[in-house]
Amino acid sequence: MIFRRQFLPIIVKRPSSNLHYLAGVLLLASVDASARDYYFSPSSLEGDAQSQADVDLSLFSKSNAQLPGVYSTSIVLNKQKLEEVSLTYTNDEDGVLHPALSPDQLRKWGIRIDAYPDLVQQPTDKPLTQPLGHFIPDASVNFDFNTMTLRISMPQAAISNEGRDYIDPSRWEDGVPTAFADYSISGAQHTDSDNKTDTNQYLNLRSGANLGGWRMRNYSTWSKSDDTNSWQSINTWVAHDIDILKAQFTAGQSSTRGDVFDSIQYNGVNIATDEDMLPYSQRGFAPTIRGTATSNAEISIRQNGYLIYQASVAPGAFEIKDLYSTTNSGDLEVTVKEADGTEHKFTQPYSSLALMQRPGQMKYEATVARYREDGGTNANEPLFAQGSVVYGLNNFSTLYGGLTGSEDYYAANVGTGIALGAFGSVSLDITLAQARLDNDETSTGQSLRLLYTGKIESTDTNFTLAGYRYSTHGYYSFADANQKYDADEDDWQFRYNKHNRLQLSVSQNVLGTSLYLSGYQQDYWNTSKKERSLSAGLNRTLYGMSFHLAYTYNKTDDNNSDQMVSFGVSVPLSKWLPNSWANYNLSNNKGGDTRQNLGFNGTLLDDQRLSYSLQQSRSNHDGESSSSVYGSYRSQYANFNSGYYYSSDNSQQLSYGVSGAIVAHPHGVTLSQPLGDTFAIINARGASGIRFQNQRGVATDVFGNAIIPSLTPYQINNIRVDTTSLPEDVDTNATTLTTIPSRSAAVAATLEAQVGYRALIKLSRSQNRSVPFGAIASANVKGVTGIVDDTSTLYLAGIGESTRLLIKWGTGLDQQCAAQITIDATQPLTNPTGIRTIDALCQQVTAHAE
Repeated sequence: MIFRRQFLPIIVKRPSSNLHYLAGVLLLASVDASARDYYFSPSSLEGDAQSQADVDLSLFSKSNAQLPGVYSTSIVLNKQKLEEVSLTYTNDEDGVLHPALSPDQLRKWGIRIDAYPDLVQQPTDKPLTQPLGHFIPDASVNFDFNTMTLRISMPQAAISNEGRDYIDPSRWEDGVPTAFADYSISGAQHTDSDNKTDTNQYLNLRSGANLGGWRMRNYSTWSKSDDTNSWQSINTWVAHDIDILKAQFTAGQSSTRGDVFDSIQYNGVNIATDEDMLPYSQRGFAPTIRGTATSNAEISIRQNGYLIYQASVAPGAFEIKDLYSTTNSGDLEVTVKEADGTEHKFTQPYSSLALMQRPGQMKYEATVARYREDGGTNANEPLFAQGSVVYGLNNFSTLYGGLTGSEDYYAANVGTGIALGAFGSVSLDITLAQARLDNDETSTGQSLRLLYTGKIESTDTNFTLAGYRYSTHGYYSFADANQKYDADEDDWQFRYNKHNRLQLSVSQNVLGTSLYLSGYQQDYWNTSKKERSLSAGLNRTLYGMSFHLAYTYNKTDDNNSDQMVSFGVSVPLSKWLPNSWANYNLSNNKGGDTRQNLGFNGTLLDDQRLSYSLQQSRSNHDGESSSSVYGSYRSQYANFNSGYYYSSDNSQQLSYGVSGAIVAHPHGVTLSQPLGDTFAIINARGASGIRFQNQRGVATDVFGNAIIPSLTPYQINNIRVDTTSLPEDVDTNATTLTTIPSRSAAVAATLEAQVGYRALIKLSRSQNRSVPFGAIASANVKGVTGIVDDTSTLYLAGIGESTRLLIKWGTGLDQQCAAQITIDATQPLTNPTGIRTIDALCQQVTAHAE
């Protein structure tokens, strides 16, 4: 037999561990680096003459030959990875593998099938009858068996010009029918020094159902304290993609996008461009809330009068990035309530970014609805219509404008955006409005708005948003114009319409130090009263230690200003305890109270799903000292947190929180961590305990189901299995699941896993004969197969305590045998891998087995 130097894996699917190679890998190498051929007898592989006729290895006498079959393959088009799929491969007379590609697959990968007549004539779902280069000149494919990668070289003219990361809408998945409730529950019980107790609870509930491409959602909150009990249904709506328009249709209670006009809440219908449907390369915001807590504090965030977020945090600096806002603009009112009952407030400005579009692209929105008043206000709710358009004129400029109309209000907007190159972009617009107010007065005015976003490369300064608005005396926004007038002298926001507003959100890196500044100021006509809010700080990491300095200031209406400055340092203790830190924090508020905190915090468990914090603090106010403990845990069923605070004046506080979801889907009902907007339902065919990379605490439950939260809509999402932590009784060849969900979809993915024992089976036949190398073994368990290696050893996963094997190396009765495998579950394992070692006799088959 003639062999060339080559690597000969005898497997059908990508292995999940090196153990699979025991049954499938043979390395044959020449002793010379030249291309000369060498011959030796196949009996050398078996060691006895009887076996020479049993196995045919002639295929592997050819260079680059491999067995045909279905292989899990990474698709790479012009050096860009697209996805991982299972492809069927055939081999030619030389044994070289060729992928069976269909026109549908090529179209899915962004190749312009319709531009090649011969290719159009091929059956769309059948493999091509000729090599790809026959249909598309200069196109070629190359399959790298060692890395399981199919590299496709394609002329640029044959690739869709939609964008280098374009994904055809036909690949978007609407998901499976589901109903769910995504919840966040928090509460606290505070007992003061006089032993008086007050409690409060908060529930944030996002419930919904998916059917086909339709999304039904309700966003509600519930809050309870000793003297109040409030349930608010903030929004209820249905939505559906309009793929051809790259837009979303929404009906019900929602809010406008707030690009051209201020975002307003409505009850009606809306069609608006969804830029997430475009590739990243063709796209033109909830803000991050930063602050400092001096104890186990309760963070409350309100927008448009609605309480949209409430949670407990441990002492120290905090960042909140998971907001579900009620509108796309509208300032966020943040309250930090400490364990001793003191409160600090500040306002986070939240508004549209500078308006720019790529040349020839258009973004639009149209709404016909009834206006919905902000929570806690008293306003008229008229019918209205609003429309806006943003169009990219060329590489440097964008034009936009819009109209708003109701029975008592009319407004028109026109503006332009200018690209400033490396300095970012700026937009300038003017709004003309006429309003008949609630007191029957008619007012006409204009509002000029300037927005800037970008980065100044020379100074490494990032402007998330810088904005200025000037309004004439007679200008009212639509929301302000619908405010009801009750002749209350304290109703100064109605009596004095807005004049100037300046807002800024900027970050700067200076010599390794990150600085940030966020704030706004609003003043009004005919009064010296102003609203002001400012949040500023810096962060620095030096020799593994991190430092932060923060300042907050807030003043609204006639309330006294609230100010606080804090400094903190965190020192890693990883040399003594992995993933742990010691921290010190010093804070001072406007009242002159200074508090010092010394603490210890960290994370535990292999995927850091358990976190903890221990704090000791002291205040100069009456020499008060306090102690606190706080912990959080991410489980596969929900996220949990709790904290306890005790002060030297005998006051104490207990806080707790649970966030997660209940999802009903075709495979059952699953408890999970918070879902986010778009999520995946994984079914592992009954295999429990399978975990996933970069998903702390997520694992398949006792029914083999798991929820992967927070997927990115309209983009490729790769869900990777953590094969290093598979349970002892579970095995899988799958390493990655790929999905492309549409917005708010609940997509389903099946993970092929085998549940049962893993075993290395040493086979033998009568008269001390071995089972031939390359023999195929199949079990009486669906999906369990294996290949015998050159030592007559077989590796199998997913077998039961009693399993019957049929082993074939040919079609004749003398080329197959059967073995009965019995595993004693009470027998302790002798190795840490969870793999059992078994000897089995393979007996001659006397009749053909089905």
